[in-house]
Amino acid sequence: MTTPKFRLDATALAVLMTFILCPTFNFAQEAKKVFPLWENGVPGFENRRTEPEQAKDYWVKNINNPSLQVVLPPAGKANGTAVVVCPGGGFRLLVYNAEGTEPAEYLAKLGITVFILKYRLPREEGSPYSLEKAPREDALRAMRQVRSRAKEYGIDPSKVGMLGFSAGGEVVAAVAYASGKGDPAAKDPIDRLDGKPDFQMLVYPGPLGIPETVPADAPPAFLLAANDDPCCGVTTASLFVKYREAKRPVEAHLYTKGDHGFNMGNRSQWQSIKSWPQRMADWLGDNGYLGK
Repeated sequence: MTTPKFRLDATALAVLMTFILCPTFNFAQEAKKVFPLWENGVPGFENRRTEPEQAKDYWVKNINNPSLQVVLPPAGKANGTAVVVCPGGGFRLLVYNAEGTEPAEYLAKLGITVFILKYRLPREEGSPYSLEKAPREDALRAMRQVRSRAKEYGIDPSKVGMLGFSAGGEVVAAVAYASGKGDPAAKDPIDRLDGKPDFQMLVYPGPLGIPETVPADAPPAFLLAANDDPCCGVTTASLFVKYREAKRPVEAHLYTKGDHGFNMGNRSQWQSIKSWPQRMADWLGDNGYLGK
């Protein structure tokens, strides 16, 4: 008796492959999902939301519809912590790859659900946005957006922090030292949520928004810069002192060399700078943000 041969035609094969690949495809799609901070555009600037961004090499600019890009941890690795990453760029552009994508991927490997923030750029030529207003608006809305999606992404809403580089640190400062309480009567339910970070990590942060006195409810801070940074070494050192005076939790690393803008350290000639992200991972773990 001849055993019948099983043949899989092209249509059946395509259906089978769809079932096999679909979960992976969905995860990959979700891991790169981008959503705007405001569905209909920034209030007062709705007519600019369809203007295309400009991107080249390492930067992105002309951001008129601020957004968050999701970077998920590997399947089964999520620990409930979320971080909003704010790239630097002097409010003229965003150093999106080296200070957005790279740190996001690093944090995701630690089990953190990451959201890269594209915020508006008040110092870009021709910008209609206020430096005093836009960073705070975008940062508050980003934090509230993440907390509004806590159930969707398995996030603990009391473990939502921010990581800022250079001007991105100034974006963090815009919401770290003042109340972020939402308006309980707001028409948009997202605006009813708290916009203040539970913790912050600042890498060579700029001076804008640093308070004269650190308030008693300032979020725990991880600070890092190079001593020879002409811009932000002093900012980092002074903020550390202010945290100590306020008796708020803080850890600071001030390296001898490194200058400004060393990103995640992998392009630096200095070994201490190359390995700095591990110091951040240690701090996150020691403070309970990476699970038990």
